[in-house]
Amino acid sequence: MNKQPLEDIAASPSTRLGTLSWVGMEGIALPLKVAGQAIAGRASAGVSLDDPTARGIHMSRLYLALAELEDQELSLPRVAAVLDAFLESHEGLAKRAFLDLEGEALLRRPALISPLSGWKTYPFTLRCRRDAQGLHAILELSVGYSSTCPCSAALARQLIQQAFDEDFTEMPVTRESVRAWLGSDQGVLATPHSQRSQAHLAVRLDAGQAALPLLALVDRVEQALGTALQTAVKRVDEQAFALANGQNLMFCEDAARRLHHALRDQPGLEGFSLRVVHAESLHAHDAVARSQWNWQET
Repeated sequence: MNKQPLEDIAASPSTRLGTLSWVGMEGIALPLKVAGQAIAGRASAGVSLDDPTARGIHMSRLYLALAELEDQELSLPRVAAVLDAFLESHEGLAKRAFLDLEGEALLRRPALISPLSGWKTYPFTLRCRRDAQGLHAILELSVGYSSTCPCSAALARQLIQQAFDEDFTEMPVTRESVRAWLGSDQGVLATPHSQRSQAHLAVRLDAGQAALPLLALVDRVEQALGTALQTAVKRVDEQAFALANGQNLMFCEDAARRLHHALRDQPGLEGFSLRVVHAESLHAHDAVARSQWNWQET
């Protein structure tokens, strides 16, 4: 049987002329390495179709170029090289190349006091574009934390003060009696409500840096808020967590302002947009605050 050359239908001219802003593939499974840990990533790869007569692009060339990222530490230079390969393999067809990489970074985080540690996941998406102006990179990242309502804390303190006044109307006030009262159920007659909260960041990266600053961003955010969600804990860590919440009472506005100032001082960022969500335990709705710096919605 004679082998005939396989016909490339994509190379035939289009019957309807026109350019397209993005053509490619979404949801490609891709093993990645972030902060030294292997993760299951997903990629969306594409290029612009700038030749109005071309019927389509060569998607297999995009897919094969992604192999350069397999099991390698994710970095902007590696992403830039893949985007360059996209354009080189589509010379004459495309002027812009796009690559989105997403997954959950797996970071080991220490306990507050004890020597324990455990793993936490941080969802992220790295959105990159290569065009005539160079490389553009935006890192989206979500970080969980705990937030205790300042208003609820004040109301709880007021109830405890009222109970103290009632209980010590006839009782002599001594150091020992007050200490015993504080250790009883009356000492925690009311507690402020807390909520598991989320900080969602989108930061525009300086394309000249080599390493992906994901770990540095997580550290900066968790230090600024002071109440990072924990992994493995002993009672001493749980007590330290309660202390951290009491010393970091936050409305969503407070959290957003803390993060705004912290990110303004983070090296390697050219701009950011942030959104904090306090998933309220008092209401069925959430409290949300947003902030931006040197940012323009696209």
